[in-house]
Amino acid sequence: MPHETYLNRAGEVNPETILFLHGSGPGVTAWSNWQFALPALGDQYDCLAPDLVGFGKSEHPENPPKGMEGWMDAWVAQITSLLDHLGVERAHLVGNSMGGAVALHLMHRHPERFERMVLMGPVGPPHEITHRLDNIWGFYEKPTAEHMKELINWFAYDPQAAVGEDLDKIAQMRLEAAMQPEVRRSFEAMFPPPRQQHLDALALPDGSYERMQKPVLLIHGRDDHIVPLQTSMYLLERLPRVQLHVFGQCSHWTMIEYRDAFNRLLADFFGEEL
Repeated sequence: MPHETYLNRAGEVNPETILFLHGSGPGVTAWSNWQFALPALGDQYDCLAPDLVGFGKSEHPENPPKGMEGWMDAWVAQITSLLDHLGVERAHLVGNSMGGAVALHLMHRHPERFERMVLMGPVGPPHEITHRLDNIWGFYEKPTAEHMKELINWFAYDPQAAVGEDLDKIAQMRLEAAMQPEVRRSFEAMFPPPRQQHLDALALPDGSYERMQKPVLLIHGRDDHIVPLQTSMYLLERLPRVQLHVFGQCSHWTMIEYRDAFNRLLADFFGEEL
């Protein structure tokens, strides 16, 4: 069944499509993740950045899925239905954090629909959940502005320089978005404790990564203590056609902390000959 999807779009007239998939922080939207990438790449590509089901302004099921497998099935169905609706036969993929796991599942289940893939600080490879990710997914155990500000500080190595705005104001905006009843219902259904189970459920079956033949660019912050660099190293060892770019003095928000370099990496990677 198709899901109602809120879509950010730039460069609709361009023939090649890039699909941007956001992460899973409380109050997140596609635009909050990709506000710098869409304008930069919209000159050359048709850039699609949907709010995933259960996030932002997209549909929030009244009876949400139970378990990460159900949510992943919903996201894969949502994205393939969106591409069908727009008449997009093939697209490139960019996945941030949990969006990286969604990108990997899309490539695994529908390799004929996707070309190149960029994964930034990707969740998906098996690893032990970090204290910070456990707190992010458990945000509603302490849903305060102070806690939200603490989480936002974790996302960037130098938060004030990266965000360039008043952190208290941003924390309040994200808190207001997160506390919408339908957003909270969806998020709490996604990530009930113990939260290691959700990371485990996001991993693909053994041997899946080795069979992916499309070119992949991994981008990771060296100082990412939310999703550690080891997840990209895991993929680097298994994906056949893969490269890795690591930023020092960078945490989990590469696309914001190093926005210009990040956008150049994407433009160069997607512009290469296959």
